[in-house]
Amino acid sequence: MDPLSQAVLGASATQSIATQKTIVAATILGLLSGMAPDLDTFIRSSSDPLLFLEYHRQFTHSLIFIPLGALICAAILHPLIGKRRGLKFTQTLLFCILGYATHALLDSCTNYGTQLLWPFTDQRLAWNTISIIDPLFTLPILGLIILAARKKTPILGRIALAWAITYPTIGLIQKDRAEQLGWEIAKERGHKPIKLEAKPSFGNLLVWKTVYETEDRFYVDAARVGYQGKTFKGDSVEKLVIERDLPWLNLDSQQAKDIERFRWFSNNYIAKDPNIPNRIIDIRYSMVPNQINALWSLELSPKALVDQHAKYIINRERSDSQLRIFKNMLF
Repeated sequence: MDPLSQAVLGASATQSIATQKTIVAATILGLLSGMAPDLDTFIRSSSDPLLFLEYHRQFTHSLIFIPLGALICAAILHPLIGKRRGLKFTQTLLFCILGYATHALLDSCTNYGTQLLWPFTDQRLAWNTISIIDPLFTLPILGLIILAARKKTPILGRIALAWAITYPTIGLIQKDRAEQLGWEIAKERGHKPIKLEAKPSFGNLLVWKTVYETEDRFYVDAARVGYQGKTFKGDSVEKLVIERDLPWLNLDSQQAKDIERFRWFSNNYIAKDPNIPNRIIDIRYSMVPNQINALWSLELSPKALVDQHAKYIINRERSDSQLRIFKNMLF
């Protein structure tokens, strides 16, 4: 999730056990420790553009790392905040544990993938119940924790935490409804998918992207799950077959290794870009949910040296027509 969502969730957790006397300190400690795991984004390399994909949402987001991560937060924040607010170190540590622990659990509710069980497995868990940015999740919590801190009323923090739990639960119900519609689309096409998933589109729980896999293709569609369900059939693309799609690629090269790293990150949802030669896309994300217009991709070069990395591309451009299509689906 975005930093603001992580911060306010951490604060709601700490406010929920605070007293009138400690609620301001608890709020600040929850805000800061709730964001702390994302310091892993600074693990980057100028020569290896995919390094951050391996380390973001890795050890700092692991369940086993929570006590250590919280202890580091408490050691830094107690002299700066906790001690000055009259807290004992154990109180500061408890607030930091609560704030830190919320982070990875919230990230796992998104579709990006989080290594909750590192180092026992590098599997990226993604429960797909909430968008990476969702104002309907974040803003009510933000408003409640501000009121709770200003009025020194911990019960408002508990209400905020209850909303933070309720909203992804609603997302779980919506996800199941969207997947049912996805199966209906596949059945209409005469397909028996190997795998089918539904993922929330940007900033809402109404419109979902459904992705399913057959022997040789990926199909992306959209489903609006309001009072009644509605589907929007979309695009399809062939799965990546390196020997066919990139016959020039040296399988022992760094570019070939980068494709496999990208495959792991993308949970195997990769394909050759149908519009741009030598570009590999992650089909899971797009502004318009029933389109294949990847937010990130790998660009390869036949002229690259054997030890040269592929180029990582982030596409943040959004056309007016895309926004119109998405709004029509949503409203």
